[in-house]
Amino acid sequence: MTKSFKMEMGFPREAEQAKAERWPVLIPVGTMEYHGPHCVFGCDSLVAEKICERAAQQIDCVLMPTIWYGVASYAVAGPEKNTIHVDCDAFETYMYHILKSMIYGGWRNIYMVIAHQSEDYNPMQLACMKAARKLIFEYLEDTKGKGWWGSNTNANFFDDFHSGENDNPWNWINTFVTGVTKDMEEFNGEGDHAGRAECSEIGALVPGSLRLERLGETDEWFTQSATETDLEIGERIAQAAVKGLIKFINK
Repeated sequence: MTKSFKMEMGFPREAEQAKAERWPVLIPVGTMEYHGPHCVFGCDSLVAEKICERAAQQIDCVLMPTIWYGVASYAVAGPEKNTIHVDCDAFETYMYHILKSMIYGGWRNIYMVIAHQSEDYNPMQLACMKAARKLIFEYLEDTKGKGWWGSNTNANFFDDFHSGENDNPWNWINTFVTGVTKDMEEFNGEGDHAGRAECSEIGALVPGSLRLERLGETDEWFTQSATETDLEIGERIAQAAVKGLIKFINK
């Protein structure tokens, strides 16, 4: 039984214990995006949230509230189909301020968990990564002074954290992108959007999130494989995502 808790239901005593013991802090980051007539708008957010909740059953961690509105893009559909897109720069600024409060508050083991655009280095992940790196550089300048890295007093900066002598600030905030793992032969390591893989996963994680009988209402190519939705496969995808997240945290 873990001691994990949701931050919105947390208390100061438990929060300070989590900080002191460097518990992982999980922030599900998602979107509200069109997923065809058969799948809920909050699919990406819900997948990230449920993966984090399952991880919290296995490790001590803090679950932050889900970020529901993110960098969806209009690649699949425009606002007329109820996709809500937040510009990358605006989202980066928003995440920067959330993370700034956390870093200055003493949190040091933060993971932004993303289930949108599962390939690495797409706009959502990049916005999160930029916010994190911008913040860390500013924090180091603020706490160590301008010119801190070039100072002779920090000549051993990299050697010290590589040897374990000092904390590595580049590991204080991380991004983790969930998706179909490469060992799942039926997908050749590739996910989809509102198709067989994604619908199988959201169906396994969130009962009531699918209306597969409505697939006949569209001829959109990306939805067609959803007729092969399989909740057993979805459970395998979900379990692999949880395992991958915990492995990433423990690396």
